[in-house]
Amino acid sequence: MISVNNVRLQFGSRVLFDEVNLKFTKGNCYGIIGANGAGKSTFLKLLSGELEPNKGEIIIDKNERVSILQQNQNAFDEMTVIDTVLAGHKRLVEIMKEKDALYNKPEFDEADGIKAGELEAEFAELGGWEAESEAESLLNALGIGPDEHHVLMKELDAKKKVKVLLAQSLFGNPDILILDEPTNNLDAKTIRWLEDYLLNFENTVIIVSHNRHFLNKVCTHICDVDYGKINIFVGNYDFWYESSQLIARQLREQNKKAEARAKELQEFIARFSANASKSRQATSRKKELEKLTINDIKPSLRKYPYIDFKAEREIGNDVLFVENLTKKGYFENLSFTINKGDKVGFVSTNSNVLTKLFDILAGVDKADSGTIKWGKTITTSYLPQNNSSYFDNCDLTLVQWLGQFSKEHEETFLRSWLGRMLFSGEEALKKAKVLSGGEKVRCMLARMMLIGANVLIMDEPTNHLDLESITALNKGMINFKGCMLFTSHDYEVMNTVANRIIEIENGKKTFDRLISYDEFIEMQ
Repeated sequence: MISVNNVRLQFGSRVLFDEVNLKFTKGNCYGIIGANGAGKSTFLKLLSGELEPNKGEIIIDKNERVSILQQNQNAFDEMTVIDTVLAGHKRLVEIMKEKDALYNKPEFDEADGIKAGELEAEFAELGGWEAESEAESLLNALGIGPDEHHVLMKELDAKKKVKVLLAQSLFGNPDILILDEPTNNLDAKTIRWLEDYLLNFENTVIIVSHNRHFLNKVCTHICDVDYGKINIFVGNYDFWYESSQLIARQLREQNKKAEARAKELQEFIARFSANASKSRQATSRKKELEKLTINDIKPSLRKYPYIDFKAEREIGNDVLFVENLTKKGYFENLSFTINKGDKVGFVSTNSNVLTKLFDILAGVDKADSGTIKWGKTITTSYLPQNNSSYFDNCDLTLVQWLGQFSKEHEETFLRSWLGRMLFSGEEALKKAKVLSGGEKVRCMLARMMLIGANVLIMDEPTNHLDLESITALNKGMINFKGCMLFTSHDYEVMNTVANRIIEIENGKKTFDRLISYDEFIEMQ
């Protein structure tokens, strides 16, 4: 168990947390959520001991081992893969080194024998004799085969390094497992394996993740970081989200009623306070008004964009015909037809193939051969994964930037679209070239909504977005009435939006069915 008692953390004049009191108990999985910059990852550093609070204390039983998912992929480059996993249990590694040092002494005396016996007993208690086989099992389960167990970490590509570091954090059945964005760069199969592993994990898990499907699958509790406070709610992310939205609506309705009553009382007082015959009533109303408390709903730091794609033109029956499309090095003789109502999730282990396909369909690039025929009623809008050409060296303000794509150039009109994407007031006058990755994607989504196309092409649309923006985008994609061609590493987006899956592997179309993403994954 971890007890967080009256914790405060401050950097300079900025108070990140204050008066935080929490308990994380065995058998539960806690998802930490909050707006960008709220301090989610910083809070994990407090729990792991990497940071010390300015005030209060974090208490962990001295007999409980804390394991952390390491973020530095290059930290173990000079170690073998198997040794990197074993390094997840520091005390076990220390014992192994101490034992080796004792047994390698030229003169092994009685004191050494006693010490060695103590170390052997502790080694056995910690599962030392099974340690290497456990590490190998974890690696095999994560797709790191026996032929790679004894190579140096620096010889692995980045995606495999992530898996090894995940195995390291899970190794040795830690009492407290702390994971910061554990699904980043993991394929769907590995994420499913991790979900199952955590569902069967009997100790304490604390996670920061932007993957809503993952949070929904594994979390028993949600810890909401807002206004320097952290509140724990029972349930997964969806339960927290729907509950918080319901409570907010109820509070707003209460406020409307209270405000209406206050206005009525104020008008009564103004009309009758000078009237002697009504003075007693006016005095009683005044007292009632003074007692009336209008709930001050503090707006959350967590803001949700408003994303709603509406097509300006009704989509016809003929949407898209692709025949024998070939691009050297990517795909060959690719054929498929997109029908009215299709929302197609494209899948490939090589994301570059899908990016190239979308570029060609959107007219950004050309195929070597084959034909693409769009229906006469079709208008398209493209959200590329790499949007740098829209922003690099662009000296325009956001209002001016969005105006490039609009028939209407009235500033108020353009600001309304930017406001939907959380660029209000002075934010709308920022230079396009200084935007963060997430801000650029939100601008591209504003552009896409403004264009009003009836076919949307999206290449990894959730990249760089925070959890709130992803949630809003997901709803917008679900509600869109036109056709959609997209790919996303966000499981929830793929599963809730796509009604058809097309898979492209080794340059060929290997799967094409009207099916949900969940059903597709089950078939793998």
